[in-house]
Amino acid sequence: MPLAVFSQADGPRRLGKVIGDQVIDLGIAAPGLPGDVAGFLAAGEPALAAYRAVGPDSPGALPLSAVRLHAPVPNPEKFLAIGMNYSDHGAEAKELGLDVPKWQVWFNKQVSCINGPYDDVVAPRVSEKLDYEAELAVVIGKTCRYLTPEEAPSVVGGYMVANDVSARDWQMRTGTMTLGKSFDTHGPIGPWLTLAEEVADPHDLDLRMLVNGEERQHANTSQLVHDIWAQISYLSQVMTLRPGDILATGTPAGVGVARKPPVFLQPGDVMRVEIAGLGHIENRVIADR
Repeated sequence: MPLAVFSQADGPRRLGKVIGDQVIDLGIAAPGLPGDVAGFLAAGEPALAAYRAVGPDSPGALPLSAVRLHAPVPNPEKFLAIGMNYSDHGAEAKELGLDVPKWQVWFNKQVSCINGPYDDVVAPRVSEKLDYEAELAVVIGKTCRYLTPEEAPSVVGGYMVANDVSARDWQMRTGTMTLGKSFDTHGPIGPWLTLAEEVADPHDLDLRMLVNGEERQHANTSQLVHDIWAQISYLSQVMTLRPGDILATGTPAGVGVARKPPVFLQPGDVMRVEIAGLGHIENRVIADR
């Protein structure tokens, strides 16, 4: 029963608990809870206890079909992504002349790129090589530093579906990759946050990317080169991780730039990322204005 950010028509964004085909407005059912996901995670066990007490008969129920879902974490302190973290994606990158890294390679997606789970993705007028990357996103739930991999599971708040939309021509211009990964709208996430306690094994989740209904990527998170706990531990040696921080855990083979011949996204294309147990996001590509 995941945690969602929703609105009705042009109304304010509210926090809700998704139960079946309805969402329970937590501002009504549990008015003492924080009004945003990062605040909810930072509140810890008392917030979780109040959340668990909200059921299908709680006040504030609305049909999911009657609301708009938004990015669960719209303004994290950090949005980080790891490169070439599936061996098959590393192999296709090597064919493109890229070195497969020995260590974890991380880059920033600027938080201004965050987009809703069903909102349009803009094809920039300055890029001709727009691409997709289906990914599992981890959301940090506790402030932490200098963790061991064994300690890492205790700081995860939950999991989301993500699409690391990439302007490949801009990505390849510099070694940092940040600009090519950070265009406005190029970070769709959602459709909600599935809490860590509801995911039995994040290293056994099927994920796939479809473009216009055609499967382009299909893998399982068991294939991660550096697993989630290693990723969190590695980053925590460098920086303090805080509630709401987003970590995109890597994409498998099948990206457009590695196809023969390369196939890049065009206005009108529809990307759909699915992860078993976490739901899906779906975004249409539109032309820049």
